[in-house]
Amino acid sequence: MKPKYLYACLFLLVCAFSFAFRIADDPFETLLKKLAEYTQENPQEKVHLHLDKPYYAIGDNIWFKAYVTDNSTDQLSKISEILYVELINEGDSVKRQLKLPLVSGLTWGDFKLTDTLAEGNYRIRAYTQLMRNAGPDFFFDKTIKIGNAWANKVLTNTKYTYSKKDNENNVNAVIKFTDKKNEPYTEIPVTYTVKLRDKTVEKGKATTNAQGEISLSFSSKQAELLTSGRITATLTLDNKEKIVKTIPIKAVSDAVAVQLFPESGNLVEDLPSRVGIKAIGSSGLGVDVSGMIVDNEGTEVLPFNTTHQGMGSFILNPQPGRTYTAKVKLKDGTLQQIPFPKVLTSGYVLAINNTDSNKVSAKILLSQSLLNTGEMKLVIQHNNTVTAVLKVNTLKQISAIALNKKELPSGVLHFTLFSPENIPVAERLIFLNNPADHIDLNVLNLKKSYQVREYVPIELSATAEGKPTYGSFSVAVTNASIVEPDVDNESNIMTSLLLSSDLKGYIEKPNQYFRDNSVQTRANLDELMLTQGWSRFLWKDVIGNTVVKPVFAAEKSLKVSGTVTTPGGKPIAKGKVTLFSNKGGFFMLDTLTDANGHFNFENLSFSDTTKFVVQARNAKDKKFVEIKIDQVPGQLVTPNKNTGDIEINVNEAIQSYIIKSEGYFDDLTKRGLLERSYTLNQINIVQQVLKAKNSTNLNGAGRADAVIKGSDLNYCSSLAQCLQGRVAGLTVRGSEAFLVRNNGVPMQIILDGTNVGSDFLDNIQPNDVETIEVLKSGATTAIYGSRGFGGVLIITTKRGGNAGYSTYAPGIINITASGYYAVREFYSPKYNTSQNTKIADKRTTVYWNPNIATNETGTAKFNFYNTDESGTYRVVIEGMNMDGRMARKVYTYEVK
Repeated sequence: MKPKYLYACLFLLVCAFSFAFRIADDPFETLLKKLAEYTQENPQEKVHLHLDKPYYAIGDNIWFKAYVTDNSTDQLSKISEILYVELINEGDSVKRQLKLPLVSGLTWGDFKLTDTLAEGNYRIRAYTQLMRNAGPDFFFDKTIKIGNAWANKVLTNTKYTYSKKDNENNVNAVIKFTDKKNEPYTEIPVTYTVKLRDKTVEKGKATTNAQGEISLSFSSKQAELLTSGRITATLTLDNKEKIVKTIPIKAVSDAVAVQLFPESGNLVEDLPSRVGIKAIGSSGLGVDVSGMIVDNEGTEVLPFNTTHQGMGSFILNPQPGRTYTAKVKLKDGTLQQIPFPKVLTSGYVLAINNTDSNKVSAKILLSQSLLNTGEMKLVIQHNNTVTAVLKVNTLKQISAIALNKKELPSGVLHFTLFSPENIPVAERLIFLNNPADHIDLNVLNLKKSYQVREYVPIELSATAEGKPTYGSFSVAVTNASIVEPDVDNESNIMTSLLLSSDLKGYIEKPNQYFRDNSVQTRANLDELMLTQGWSRFLWKDVIGNTVVKPVFAAEKSLKVSGTVTTPGGKPIAKGKVTLFSNKGGFFMLDTLTDANGHFNFENLSFSDTTKFVVQARNAKDKKFVEIKIDQVPGQLVTPNKNTGDIEINVNEAIQSYIIKSEGYFDDLTKRGLLERSYTLNQINIVQQVLKAKNSTNLNGAGRADAVIKGSDLNYCSSLAQCLQGRVAGLTVRGSEAFLVRNNGVPMQIILDGTNVGSDFLDNIQPNDVETIEVLKSGATTAIYGSRGFGGVLIITTKRGGNAGYSTYAPGIINITASGYYAVREFYSPKYNTSQNTKIADKRTTVYWNPNIATNETGTAKFNFYNTDESGTYRVVIEGMNMDGRMARKVYTYEVK
């Protein structure tokens, strides 16, 4: 936390309550020491990505800048020096991973959306290795829509209807297939597979009707309202071309899930308590409901209704011996009965009012039986650091406290009430957005109106507390008439680093809470905190000494490390280890192993995938040693939590944009600036007798219908591209391989003995592959049982296993390591010369600059040229200074 907040809070407590911030030598001091140790031993980071656009089309570039902060200081982090950014598809498969160097918490990069990708709901996920200790709930994880008109022959529109019978949820899907001119594909055969949570629940065939539609149904016994799944539909066009479309399934029921949240955790007899209510529909978004609270005798206690995106609250004073139920009335007239949590006969209630613009008001209520039992403590935390400890006596049932918001930090504040026995008995999260924590941004010379292709020079001014400030900023300029912003649903530096990075679960339209500081906005934000009270910190783990020790260390550089042992496994001390590589010119490094046989080559810098040779000798220069390379396991892809952002019909949702982008990409293609993928001529490779070294083929190494050598894969950039057209009867759609005879059932992939599913092709680097054994006949697939129904690809890497390296001679191993991504530069044309004057300029991202730094006067300059498209241009600026103060500003101007 910033030092000024600690001093201000201490002064506040002395003035308001006439006691100093002093902790006596008692068990509570021990508890706070445990918290301090926990914070020190568990450093945490947060990450935000500033994206140039809210959605994209195939052919686009996704440009981004990353801001990584230290959780304990809110400042740009100097802990980790490597960031991972991933592009994940609807099947929860990583399509691309970038490894980027962090310098003082900053880096930037881009993803090229090639036409080998399908349209859909993609996710951009970013994290450091250190962040993996807290878990993926706290990664940057943004769902974005990626449409496709430029490289797409078939567009889909899907509508779901729901029904229920005999405790089964029945779903009917009507899928319409059209071309880019909205003409239906009629009388087209379609095969389909329905999967829920990767389990196949339905398969079938259909033929499109005169409207280009098919109808299919499936059932599910899943109790959860929101159940991830997908329909994979394969169309066979008149020219025998097969087109595969994937349609997301968000829910198996149109039911509404309703939850109740007592404000501080519990309901207590005779103590009035605020209760939050949250209703979520099948879309994953909040839905408004109303109803009545009734007790166990059927007496109506009070009515209620939600007021904001399915969220609301009411005050309930539980009476002794009574139980309560919320009868919720839905829009269709049906009723749900939601039982309240058990009412305690004695306890504490912490009530907080955060709607005032100047102060936070807290009330502590306790049962009469708990009067005169000692001293309570109210602990206020920010980012796991104690901001204040307020001591409150138990002389009366109600105690009131007021805190000045100006003296508190921005972000999620965690209030915890401790009983006189030092047990946490009530908790509440609130959110503060203190203007003093932000940078004031201004542009000094932006006009209200410009012409197409006009030069736009901008001078940026940044101040903090009225003084110029150094800072690092990123700027994205788009034509909002083409790229229409979803203003409330934008993730930005404020929503990412102050709000969503500390809360679990999906936050609907996060930017709405930062657009103004009105009474209604503050009330809506408090409803969110009341009903989404999950945070990254749990007191019970600190008290019970059950805190899990960090597993992943902060990465400071690229490195190659490992252990040298005798063939019997005994560590070899002072062994000589040499690292070789010919990437970018030959180099060689030497080191010695320590007493445990461990060696480490640090501070390496290399790009993309690089091959190294590691050679080891013992102290007597003998080569008969074993080398084991250290490996950090990859991060698993968890299901998409942003259910409300998933769009069933992506192309339709951003239709205007993808139609505009299609012309732009076609123009680039004609000018040779954008490449499209082409299917290679088919080469039949059958009955090969090639050996498959290190193969895990259950039929025996090389016993396959076809064997492809790794040396035949050097020409292509992805394994999907490598396989297309190489084996008779095998085709690739998206990132899956299919046999023509198997009605759209994908081939299973066995990678070094591990079944990795069917859509893992693009996660495997072609230059890592030793052999691919293709099993397609009944004779070769029978041994794999039902898994082999669609055929099997046995892929053996050159490392012959999952360790990331292979041994070719005693004391020598070859390894393949992933290096830094070579960041590309955004192209911004200049029209002050005669060049490019005749070429149409239809860029949708007009300007992108991730590296704008203000000087000692707090100013920076940048410039660009408008495109040929008129409309309202939108300038979005985000950034931070070294004190951790953040900035976000949006400007618009007209182009005529």
